[in-house]
Amino acid sequence: MKTSTVEKKKRKTVPRELIYEMRYGSPVYYRDYDRVLSGEKSLEEVMGSSKIQAWIVSTIIEYLLKVLDKKKYKVLTNEAGFQWAPRSWRNLDIAIFDRKKLKKEKIDQKFIKTPPEVVIEIDTKADLRKYGDFMNYMREKTHDLLNAGVKRVIWFTTFDRKVMVAEKGKRWFITDWDDTIELMDGINLNLEQLLKEEGIEI
Repeated sequence: MKTSTVEKKKRKTVPRELIYEMRYGSPVYYRDYDRVLSGEKSLEEVMGSSKIQAWIVSTIIEYLLKVLDKKKYKVLTNEAGFQWAPRSWRNLDIAIFDRKKLKKEKIDQKFIKTPPEVVIEIDTKADLRKYGDFMNYMREKTHDLLNAGVKRVIWFTTFDRKVMVAEKGKRWFITDWDDTIELMDGINLNLEQLLKEEGIEI
């Protein structure tokens, strides 16, 4: 059986709810989606965030709401769907938008089409088996976002306490959580410092 035929058959058997993202019509499934199909896990189990991921997202959002100009920027979270090409969309942990640009879109139940100024990701819920490892997935998603018009993409990874900062046409770099990185407009963020202020050591 040809690969394309196998893939088409697979798509028919996997419910829409188990698709995490879509790239040019090719689905990226939730991690452990096959265990949901076999009845070993519930849909909620694979879609939910871990304690550490949820805490970090909350900590960063609380910080952003303090330091950003709310009249100029809007911070969206909750895996905001960003449609960047036909039959293509990515889920965003934290996205910082130019408020005026975003408001030009009708605020409805559809995915966002306005590119965020900055995207911040913490780990992923995606099934990585077709990518080989997390880095390949991270590179692909980062390239897609930058090519779609996102100015800066920042990844925090909990398994190695690293942060990657990427901008189109500039050198991407990876550093540690205790390093201070620039978000935008001269605003900096040090994740380890923020967590320590909350009495959290990871």
